[in-house]
Amino acid sequence: MEGKEKRFGKVTSVRGSVVDACFPDRLPGVNNLLLAGEGGQIVIEVALHLNRRIVRGIALTPTQGLSRGSSILDSGQPLRAPVGKQILGRVFNVFGQPIDRLGELSEAESRAVHRKPVALADRSNRSEIFETGIKAIDVLAPLERGGKAGLFGGAGVGKTVLITELIHNMVGRHAGVSIFCGIGERCREGEELYREMRDAGVLDNTVMVFGQMNEPPGARFRTGLTALTMAEYFRDDLGQEVLLLIDNIFRFIQAGMEISGLLGQLPSRLGYQPTMGSELAELEERIINTRRAAITSIQAVYVPADDFTDPAAVHTFSHLSASIVLSRKRAGEGLYPAIDPLQSGSKMLNPRVVGAGHYEIAQEVRRTLASYEELKDIIAMLGLEELSREDRNTVYRARRLERFLTQPFFTTEQFTGLPGRTVSREAALHGCQRILNDEFSEHPEKALYMIGEVDEALAPVRGKGAA
Repeated sequence: MEGKEKRFGKVTSVRGSVVDACFPDRLPGVNNLLLAGEGGQIVIEVALHLNRRIVRGIALTPTQGLSRGSSILDSGQPLRAPVGKQILGRVFNVFGQPIDRLGELSEAESRAVHRKPVALADRSNRSEIFETGIKAIDVLAPLERGGKAGLFGGAGVGKTVLITELIHNMVGRHAGVSIFCGIGERCREGEELYREMRDAGVLDNTVMVFGQMNEPPGARFRTGLTALTMAEYFRDDLGQEVLLLIDNIFRFIQAGMEISGLLGQLPSRLGYQPTMGSELAELEERIINTRRAAITSIQAVYVPADDFTDPAAVHTFSHLSASIVLSRKRAGEGLYPAIDPLQSGSKMLNPRVVGAGHYEIAQEVRRTLASYEELKDIIAMLGLEELSREDRNTVYRARRLERFLTQPFFTTEQFTGLPGRTVSREAALHGCQRILNDEFSEHPEKALYMIGEVDEALAPVRGKGAA
């Protein structure tokens, strides 16, 4: 508040994370930060104006030690996030403070996290494919440039590995940057992800922002806006492509529900906040592509009790343009990335966007794999020999397709010993087409396992493969 008269008030009540304060002269604006406690270490964001003298705020930090009558200062500005190239490779909290013990940022510009979405006139009106270099995604569930994709998967199915590979390919294919936003992350998970990304060599072009699970709901609720403000700088000011990874978008809704309850708002269906739709839209509508560059988002989605009619899931799905489902069964069979080809899908997979050729190949791949799934029970009971010649050929094609859709990742070279591969969409489609045409019926299945382009299967068979 340089050049401004500082406005002090008094705390009138403290109820957990909800703090009421009286400002007799002039009320702070909604979303302004209030500072209390020794050295201003207790930070409160104004949520409501109760009357002409009293505001109600939600604490972004623990409120231990705060009492009625304590002095409180209006900072005169909302929550701000640091922006600039110097934030690359660093880890931040919701306030934009580094938490990686690598020192403070020097002369970093900061921007308010509450910003309006890009005007309609400035948005790109073209539907474009965001190529990842990962065969299973680009063929069966292509991502939309400037769109949102949901990533579904439990623990141990390769979610983190897939995220780190996407970050790696973002740098190589699009010369862009990646922002990882952890909302409600466990401290252990965040620390492990940081180490894995550092060891994989993708940290230098990544920014990480964490609102940890042990932090107040106010901090978790604003973490997404902090990360998004950083992403908007790279998109709008530097014209770079940005990959925004959010884990987990349900925790954002959950934090909003906690805040709504603390503020005494009347709950909506299943206890969710009545403002859930607008709060989620406020975040999601800023993730778009402009005429210059785009923010493409991949969001891990937790579905409460596997109920896809849950209001949180319904509101989230309305914003997604693609769904990537990771299968524990495929992971157990060694088919990595363990993307389920039948459950994953994308709104971009239509002939007007990807072209008739891509659409037809993808549909034929799905039909072949779906037929194989239906035949598995018969094979388990009677054996492969009891199938008709046509069904046996379908099984052979499907098993080769399954193996061709595996891929060695750059970020796992140190564990697998296999050099990473990135494959263009055209090459991936060409490979699927040749397998569907039975060009590899004389080659063993394992020749197609963990390769890049399909021609690699013609090389001498390696000692590794999936049964």
